[in-house]
Amino acid sequence: MILIVFFIALPIAALAFAGAGAVYKEIGKGAFAMDHDMHPARGGAGEQVSQQVQEAEIRQMLEAKAFRQAQRGEQALDVEAEMTKLMSPKVDVRVDPALVEEVRQLVVARNQRRLRSGKEPLDVEVEIARQLRDLEGLGQ
Repeated sequence: MILIVFFIALPIAALAFAGAGAVYKEIGKGAFAMDHDMHPARGGAGEQVSQQVQEAEIRQMLEAKAFRQAQRGEQALDVEAEMTKLMSPKVDVRVDPALVEEVRQLVVARNQRRLRSGKEPLDVEVEIARQLRDLEGLGQ
């Protein structure tokens, strides 16, 4: 008797299992699903607003920290000095002579490869300026 129930239930279970594959593929889908990653737009007014919002939030954080320090009887934080320190770029590539020299070496090496392959060499100073401009925004 148990074998009869087993052999009847086995094909039914196999069919149910095979048919359920499509159902499992739909898990997480629907009206509230996020099927894609949202990337913020680069450049334009949105980035400027974002920068202003970031500055305002940093200022609020520093003012709150200064207020808490004053409440505890400590010397309050200089908000403007901290804002200047936090918002200044970490590396100023225009005044870093080691970086300029490294880029110069790379440009000279690239020119040597271009000459070996029969191409015209690049203007070293123009290419250094272009590469340094490209490097300026990397740390932000």
